Amino acid sequence: MSFEISPGMHMMIKGPNGCGKSSLFRILGELWPATGGTVHKPSLDKIFYIPQRPYLPSGTLRDQMIYPDLPSRQIEKNISDERLQVILEEAQLGYLVTREGGWDTINDWNDVLSGGEKQRLAMARLIYHKPLYAILDECTSSLSTDIEGHLYSYMKNSNITLITVSHRTTVWKYHDWLLEFKGNKEFEFGEMPANLREQK
Repeated sequence: MSFEISPGMHMMIKGPNGCGKSSLFRILGELWPATGGTVHKPSLDKIFYIPQRPYLPSGTLRDQMIYPDLPSRQIEKNISDERLQVILEEAQLGYLVTREGGWDTINDWNDVLSGGEKQRLAMARLIYHKPLYAILDECTSSLSTDIEGHLYSYMKNSNITLITVSHRTTVWKYHDWLLEFKGNKEFEFGEMPANLREQK
């Protein structure tokens, strides 16, 4: 397999179950090592990987939002709590700080948050970090299509390049390129066909 994605080339990945889509993402996100071939990519701080079930560390609501940053890093970046609130509102989670009692509330977030809230919080985390590339692995499966569409549009407008795996045809229109796993170690890479971009 050989392909190249530059900033602004929003790419969708499709293929049958078990063909290696998530494996590719885990290698790009450095969760798995590349045991063959060569991967050329920016440093890890320019790539952000969001799986279907986002990791929620133990700690405060702030920790969930800025992970893997520490609060000291938020201060170094000069990102205010007011800015964090604006980001939460973009993810349709503006109510969360009030509901949970503040940014420094500690809770078992896996139990407190619904599936959709966890996925929206992961998207808010992505907006906070504003990477060059976002690797999105079925990460909107619990969201309504209108919230999903708002977040995809917001990320594109923020110059975050999208690399997505999703079974939802509603996200196809946000991508310009297609990497298709054909099976039997065959693949096809090229511009997104117009008929796929028009799917709903």
